[in-house]
Amino acid sequence: MNPLDANGATLFFDELGPRDGLPVLMVHGHPFNRTLWHPQTAALTAAGYRVIAPDLRGYGESEGTPGKTLLADFADDLAVLLDRLGIGRAVVCGVSMGGQIAMEMLLRHPARVRALVLSDTSPVPETEDGKKFRRELADRLIAEGMGPYAEEVIGKMLAPYNVTGMPAAAAHVDDMMRGTDPQGAAAALRGRAERPDYRPALAACEVPCLVLVGADDEYTPVAEAERLYELIPDARLAVIENAGHLPGVEQPEAFNRALLEFLPTV
Repeated sequence: MNPLDANGATLFFDELGPRDGLPVLMVHGHPFNRTLWHPQTAALTAAGYRVIAPDLRGYGESEGTPGKTLLADFADDLAVLLDRLGIGRAVVCGVSMGGQIAMEMLLRHPARVRALVLSDTSPVPETEDGKKFRRELADRLIAEGMGPYAEEVIGKMLAPYNVTGMPAAAAHVDDMMRGTDPQGAAAALRGRAERPDYRPALAACEVPCLVLVGADDEYTPVAEAERLYELIPDARLAVIENAGHLPGVEQPEAFNRALLEFLPTV
């Protein structure tokens, strides 16, 4: 675990694996932290990759910024992190909001992106109803804390059958959600409501991309992942069976297999 001062906030991150390995930057989603990636960091470092897994601003151990955190702010933080580590280009891997931050990296810092791994995410801008929902949810998290929200969404973050069938994984996901700072989560929700349309950047993308999706993801269904895959010139698609929105947690062996098959092609 290392601290980093980035754009006015102290961020914490793990750097694992050999320094001369291909760098893979792991970007968690909302409302989680870098421990979400433990099954992946173990497999990647064992295969010789250099893994960087940060807690995003306002999540995990990293400091937040009250008010609003744009996806551009997260992307700029990650660019500072790569600078700090002397990494010019990295494979940027993100899930859900983390996938949108990976797309923001492609938009704002294209020279830093060696390849993309986009898991259970969407490139489209928020609808007006979606903007209203995210802003109201932000206010609610501050008023109520994370507990009621975590209870409501655990059966969508994981496929419902995995909530009961994988109690250790469900407990980890629940703990991450409940342990998130409501102010940090609210700031990200407000910023995410203002995200741009990433489809033009993806359509012009010149780096390889792996699109992954849980077969039973309610938030970003397989059909949406297929549209994302069809949009990107050099892409491959992996549908992870028996998984919902977090296939890297629910089916780590299948997720890691797809990842480890993709990375040698980069």
